[in-house]
Amino acid sequence: SARAIAGSNDHVVYVWLDALSNYLSALGYLRPEDPQHGRMGQYWPADVHVIGKDILRFHAIIWPAVVLALGLQPPRTVLAHGWWTMDGEKMSKSLGNVIDPFDLLSTYGEDRLRFFLLAETPETPVGSDGDFTMDAFVRRVNNCLGDDIGNLVQRVLTMVKKNCNSEVPEPGVLLERDEDLLRLAETALEECKECMRTYNTHGMVEAIMRVPRAGNRYVNAEAPWVLRKTDEQRMKTVLYVMVELIRRIAVL
Repeated sequence: SARAIAGSNDHVVYVWLDALSNYLSALGYLRPEDPQHGRMGQYWPADVHVIGKDILRFHAIIWPAVVLALGLQPPRTVLAHGWWTMDGEKMSKSLGNVIDPFDLLSTYGEDRLRFFLLAETPETPVGSDGDFTMDAFVRRVNNCLGDDIGNLVQRVLTMVKKNCNSEVPEPGVLLERDEDLLRLAETALEECKECMRTYNTHGMVEAIMRVPRAGNRYVNAEAPWVLRKTDEQRMKTVLYVMVELIRRIAVL
């Protein structure tokens, strides 16, 4: 809300203007005795100021003007994200469709929720809305984390335990298809970096998920459970490639 300035019909002051100063006061601005004071040089100006699209005007015009008036540099980038809708509708208490994140956390944990939010954010996040449904949440988590990554890790490590004494096997000569698979993870890393430069978390997740999906296809094609009987050294090479791929997925 806004309040008129006495003696002026053309200007107003927003009553929450002082709340913006928390961005500075949290870093100990103008308070040398504050233990946080040294953080001004470390964290200001912000590289990216992430806000909701409904308050873009205040953070892209009013707040930078205040900061410049103080002789400080404004945030280098302002990123305005969209809203999360629920089944295609804006969340509101009156509609009774508000999702309590603490309920999701207690049931599914932090990692699954973070993964879903990163994966389902629109490809063009600036101002675009994302839609949340429990069906989409469960499906995304089960398909990606359970089937694609979880299944890959389970089947590979089980074979390593049974056939390699729970140790990473020594590989033989890598074939072209082995190197192509490992190279895919390197390519994914570069794609992730580019996606993060443009704040495209959806694209980042897609780049990562191509790696375990390719890994599962590789395991099916190489069939190390068959190689165990016909070519033990090749089996060890395949399992080495897969363990290394899992390591790279973890880095991503």
